[in-house]
Amino acid sequence: MNKYIIIVALGALSFGMLSSFAKIAYTEGYSPAEITLTQALTGTLILWSIVIFRKLKNGTKLQLNWKLLLAGTTMGSSAYTYYLSVAYIPASLAIVLLMQITWLSILVDWIFFRKKPSAIEIVSALFIILGTFLAGDLLDLNSASISFKGIALSLLSAFLYTLYIVFTSKIGKETPMFEKSALMTSGSAMIIFLINCEAITTSTHLDFGLLQWGTFLAVFGTVIPPICFTVGMPKIGAGLSSVLLTLELPAAVFCAHIILGEKVTFVQLIGIAVMLGAIVYLNISKAKKEKAIKTETAVC
Repeated sequence: MNKYIIIVALGALSFGMLSSFAKIAYTEGYSPAEITLTQALTGTLILWSIVIFRKLKNGTKLQLNWKLLLAGTTMGSSAYTYYLSVAYIPASLAIVLLMQITWLSILVDWIFFRKKPSAIEIVSALFIILGTFLAGDLLDLNSASISFKGIALSLLSAFLYTLYIVFTSKIGKETPMFEKSALMTSGSAMIIFLINCEAITTSTHLDFGLLQWGTFLAVFGTVIPPICFTVGMPKIGAGLSSVLLTLELPAAVFCAHIILGEKVTFVQLIGIAVMLGAIVYLNISKAKKEKAIKTETAVC
């Protein structure tokens, strides 16, 4: 059990550090479009190589699901807007805003699936928003680190990522994990290229350095996390997995502080603690409720 907890945690930590390294890549002259497309393309090649190897080894047929390919466009557009936001705001603020997916997913379920939020979900959402203002230092709107364009891009990324989570939870349940990841990453690469077609085709930065950055970000953002989650999540359950995924937030803030030298105040730490506490409490409550429902069903 402890081994699988560590594996899932490593997947979350791997995700968390990406924004800091993307920001370093920008200082070397590469654009968000170049970075995200190279990451998506490299990740796609790696994942399809794994899929093909497994198919040849097991002698099974490939299952193509075009809905997953289309769903992957939300992942790609989310990644692109997130990396773009990091060009305008601190990496620590970008990840704080991205974590709004917790209450945005509740809102999406309410609007599109008529699933009315519970009192616990509403209270947790309010605490997450409160923690966001503290963790993101958004109370001081005159701060030099505040860029409304960057904030808008990061919130758009959170919304798109929420759609990605909803789509992946609703479709392709019968598709093996690696095939599902490969298809969605393919869709991600396609949408990023379409959005930035002109910029990519006229780019003068398509060199070995870009390939290095793309490969690094693909390994730690596109390949390692899905493998960790595929191996660990079935062993420890959805409730504990959801809690461990919150490690992405402190990992991103820590990396931004150590690698980029971004300042983190005591108030911001309090805000991060409030956000994490609300997210963890919400996920634990959901896990207990689902367990109770399963128990009642089993008894009946």
